[in-house]
Amino acid sequence: MATKAAMYTEAVGRRKTATARVRITPSKSSTMVVNGKPAEEYFPLAMMVKTAFAPIALLGATYTVTAKVSGGGHKSQAEAVRLGISRAMIEIVPEQRKDLKVRGFLKRDPRAKERKKFGLKGARRAPQWSKR
Repeated sequence: MATKAAMYTEAVGRRKTATARVRITPSKSSTMVVNGKPAEEYFPLAMMVKTAFAPIALLGATYTVTAKVSGGGHKSQAEAVRLGISRAMIEIVPEQRKDLKVRGFLKRDPRAKERKKFGLKGARRAPQWSKR
């Protein structure tokens, strides 16, 4: 009997406040399930599905992808899934690292919302100044 580690590869992807735990399993055809729903049903726009599937489409691989996603919006969740898939794929086939890295799929996008500071209306917006 095969162990759980041999059946799938797991990785984590993050973007802004979104976190995706991704499991990929080699299979005959590529399918993706996000939070128990097919990716086409979970993500509201086809572009987001394309973003999430990008590493698989780039390398022409076939994997069954299962992702648990939380936080953030749909777009950042799709990008978090993309990073998770990319990280899991290079665990399986390390030679693919260069192709994924050139496209920027292995880069964790560090941009996030800046916190609000006290004495200001937002992160940087100062209260309106009045001379009198």
